[in-house]
Parts: sequence; C-alpha cells; structure tokens
Amino acid sequence: MSISGLVSVMKSPNPITTLPLYLNLTLQFLSLFTSSSLTGRSVSAQSSRKMSMYGRDPWGGPLEINTADSATDDDRSRNLQDFDRAALSRPLDETQQSWLLGPTEQKKKKYVDLGCIIVSRKIFVWTVGTLLVSALLAGFITLIVKTVPRHHHSHAPPDNYTLALHKALMFFNAQKSGRLPKHNNVSWRGNSCLNDGKSTSSSSSITKDLVGGYYDAGDAIKFHFPASFAMTMLSWSVIEYSAKYEAAGELNHVKDIIKWGADYFLKTFNHTADSISVMISQVGKGDTSGGSTSENDHYCWMRPEDIDYDRPVSQCSSCSDLAAEMAAALASASIVFKDNKAYSQKLVHGAKTLFSYWDEFIWGGAWLYYATGNSSYLQLATTTGIARHAGAFWGILIIAYLAGITSLPLLLSRLRLFLSPGYPYEEMLRTFHNQTSITMCSFLPVFTSFNRTKGGLIQLNHGRPQPLQYIANAAFLATLFSDYLDAADTPGWYCGPNFFSTDVLREFAKTQIDYILGKNPRKMSYIVGFGGWKWRDSKKPNPNTLVGAMVAGPDKHDGFHDVRTNYNYTEPTLAGNAGLVAALVALSGKKSTGIDKNTIFSAVPPMFPTPPPPPAPWKP
Repeated sequence: MSISGLVSVMKSPNPITTLPLYLNLTLQFLSLFTSSSLTGRSVSAQSSRKMSMYGRDPWGGPLEINTADSATDDDRSRNLQDFDRAALSRPLDETQQSWLLGPTEQKKKKYVDLGCIIVSRKIFVWTVGTLLVSALLAGFITLIVKTVPRHHHSHAPPDNYTLALHKALMFFNAQKSGRLPKHNNVSWRGNSCLNDGKSTSSSSSITKDLVGGYYDAGDAIKFHFPASFAMTMLSWSVIEYSAKYEAAGELNHVKDIIKWGADYFLKTFNHTADSISVMISQVGKGDTSGGSTSENDHYCWMRPEDIDYDRPVSQCSSCSDLAAEMAAALASASIVFKDNKAYSQKLVHGAKTLFSYWDEFIWGGAWLYYATGNSSYLQLATTTGIARHAGAFWGILIIAYLAGITSLPLLLSRLRLFLSPGYPYEEMLRTFHNQTSITMCSFLPVFTSFNRTKGGLIQLNHGRPQPLQYIANAAFLATLFSDYLDAADTPGWYCGPNFFSTDVLREFAKTQIDYILGKNPRKMSYIVGFGGWKWRDSKKPNPNTLVGAMVAGPDKHDGFHDVRTNYNYTEPTLAGNAGLVAALVALSGKKSTGIDKNTIFSAVPPMFPTPPPPPAPWKP
C-alpha cells in the first residue's frame, strides 16, 4: 500500500470501522522506517557526512533526506511496495489479527429442551449441579447434627405447687356425677345416679332431669350451696390466673370442670324464665340418726355407680343465700367463657333470673356487675344497709364459717384499686378495702387474732375439726391480695401504724400450703397421691385412690387419725379442694406473672365518676 493509501485511510469518515486497519498500517509504516534506517547504514560515507550536517532524527533516522542522493520516485514507489509485501508476509500476533479482522465469530450456544421451556445448556448444567451439591451438603449437615451429641437445655422442673395442682384438679373428675365424658381420666369412676330427679318415690313431687353435677364430699349427696361456692372460687382463680393455668397445661381442664358444674346448676331452676320462686337445693339424703337403717347416702356406704335406691330431691323458695351463691357461680363462669358468646349470655341470664327474686346479697350482685357492667348491681352491692345485713362487717371471728364474706370485701377492693369509680361508690368501696386490710393483718403471726399449732398451722376455725378447707381458701385470698397490690404498684399495706410488704402475705400463704403438702410435724401430705401417702380404713389398702383430694386435716395439736370412719380427719370437700386449687395456681410459677388485671372488667363500661352533690346550705 502506498503512502497515499495510508492518508486516504486516515481520512476515512468512519474512524471506528477503520481503526483496526489504521493500526495495522501504522505498524507497517514503523517497520518501514526501521528497515530504511538499517539499510541507510550502507549509504556512502559522503551521504553520511551530508546527513550529519543536518543532525539525526532521535528515533534513529535522518531529519532530512537528500534528494540528490536518493532514488527516483518510481524506485521509491517500488521500494515501498516491496516493504508492504514484506511487512504483510510477516506473521501477525493474536492482537494484531484482532485489529485487522475485527471481532471474532461467536460460538453457537447450545440449548436443552425441557418440554415446557428451553434453557441454555450451560445454565441447565449449572442449575442441576448446584442442586446436587446443595443436596449433598444438606445430607452431610443432617448427618453431623444427628451424630453429634446434643446438650439439652432442659426447662426447670415444675415446683411442688404445680405438681400438686395437677392432682388437686383430678379430685373434681372423680367427684363428677351422671354420664361421664370419655376423657374423664379416672379409670375406676363410671356413670352414676342417672335417675336423679326422676324418682318414683311418693315423698318426692319433683320430676325433672337432675343428672350431673358433683358429689360434695365422701358421700354421694349433691349439696348445691358448697358446689356453687366451689365453682365461683375456681372461676375467680381462672379469671385472675389464666396464664398460670395455661403454663401448667391445665387451663382447658379447669374450664371443663367449671362448665360441668355450671351446666348442672342451670338444671336446678327454670333458667329460661325471667324470674322464679323455687329452686332445687339438694339431691340425695344422708341420715343415720336414731340408728336408722333406711337406704340413704350415709347408711349405704357404697360406690355411687352401684346406687339403686331412690334419691330424694329437696327444693326451697326462701333460700336467698343459695340463690345469691349460685348467681355468683353462673356470673363468674360467664366471664370465664366470655369467648363463647352464646354460652356466656346463657349463664348471665340464669344468674339474673336467680338474683331478680332474691336481691339482698352483695356477693352475687358484685359478680353480676362484673359479668354485665350494669351499674344497678354495683349500687346494690355498695348499699350500706344491704352489706350489713349480709354480714360483710361482722368481723374476722366468723371467717371460718363464711368464706364468702371474706372473699366479698376483696372482690370489691379490686374495683377500687384498679378502676377507682369514685362517687357515689367510693365510701363503701373504701370500707370494703379497709375490711380486707384488717382480715389480711389477722393472718400474720405478729398478731394474735388466731392461734397456731406448734407446727405453724393457723386455726381459722379456732381449733374445731376440718380446718384445711378454710386455710386453703385463706391462702388463696392472701396471695390474691398481694398480687392486687403488686399490680397496682403498691408495695404493701398498713396494719394500724405498721407497714407490711406484700411479700409477707405471700410467705403466709406458702407456709400454710407447704404444711398441707407435707412440711409439718408428721412429715405427711394431706393431699391424696401427693408425697406417696396411702389411705386405708383397715389393714387392707383401698381398692381406689381419690387422687388430689385434700382431707379435712389435723387437730389443734397437729394430730391426725388416718381412719375413714372419722370424717373430721379424713373427709375431703368440693369447697376445700376449690380453695386448694386456687391457692396452688396463685403460688405456682413465677411471681412476676401476676394477675390478669383486665379480663374481669371485660363487660364493665368506662367509668366517669359523678361529682358529689354540693354541701347543704349552712344554717345558723
């Protein structure tokens, strides 16, 4: 290629496309200079001298070529062509070839037809390979995990209160009457007393379905007053400590126990009516007076499954205490089952029906207020005359006989602590709160309201038989009041001028329940099946064990006679076990769990205290 060809290329309008050719020509041109400088060394000395006169090109060639000594134009053209052919005949390296030829031809991609889609073979191979490697790694990791010894971080074992709670609840399963569910979990208890209410005896004029409910104690009689109180206490404990029941795995169990009782209560009166004048108070009869040998639940010492005699039914039309107690049971249960709207409303209606006729008791009124939010029940419960008539301020000396009276001030103190309704309820609520504080003070060893045995058991019934049922309920109430104060950010309460921490109340409850569980002078548990203690009334062991039953308890000297014939020592009761269950769940788990502050107020509307009336005008 001539120099003119090089110039024409450099003037090309498209420098991008001609760049490789331009670079190639540049290399050839440089080669030309190199070759000419080498051949220039054979020029005559004269020419050499002439060139030295003008100096030399720093790149190795002369700065000027003397035309006189050079060849003709044709010779130069032939020489350049020779140089072009010589340069082109030299093999080009890979970079030079790329400049000259431009981009090389791309390889043809290969694809894999998967049926639904077509993918690149390279992508397919990489994907399958990645999946295989991942599977191998996962299998290897799994193998390592299974073969390497594990260090289990086991949970802390349940405390004694939780262990005893499981057994104490089983007592209610064994006390169930009627046609039992399949999941009752008491192997030796079967269907019993399936003819209750359908007696053919001429002495009973009542014929209705009264199958179900609970046997009260060691006999097969169904007493509705203590059963109502027992269900109320269980419901109260669930409302306050549902989280602890759930942590122990017993929430559904205890709710089933409450429902079994509530369903039966609805059978004892016309719960669909708006008012009633009569209700059933008892099913069965026990009478051994005067050496009577008639068939009844005290003379016939037998399993309820084997009862084949008529069981009389008792009714009443002036039993306001029973009506109020059962109204409280149904109202409190309605809060437990508030998530089941239809059933909850059914229970509330039944409670209203009972309370509409007998409306002088504040225990039922307080629970109805919590269940309905109807302020008329609260007004009734905080009426001074009604409270005094109900015995709310009779003092602590009768605490053992009227456990509901002890519970009532605490139940209404809760309202004052957390909602502070103000006028017109404040005065009476403050009175209830003060009564609660006085009762709690009486539990402390520093005071002498109640004697204690040498083993430390408080004598709430002043040394009379069957003390444990009262003590268990008191332990629940003491723990509950302690948790109320903690939830209200109150560190304690005053007993006269002295201030006591809430921990003191909890410690009292612990010492009493620990005594029942076995920390006593006899080193024995008073709960059947807890601590390994077996019951017997002869040298032969009992055929069945009433697991979880809390017996009546020791005497005032810590003595105990393990004989079935003496019920003052050995007979368990629904009310006693209900208090025990409540106390156990309150003490179980961590103290920090505390109470549920809000559930009991689910139906209570926001409270806006009414301003008190202005003072009467001054008269001289």
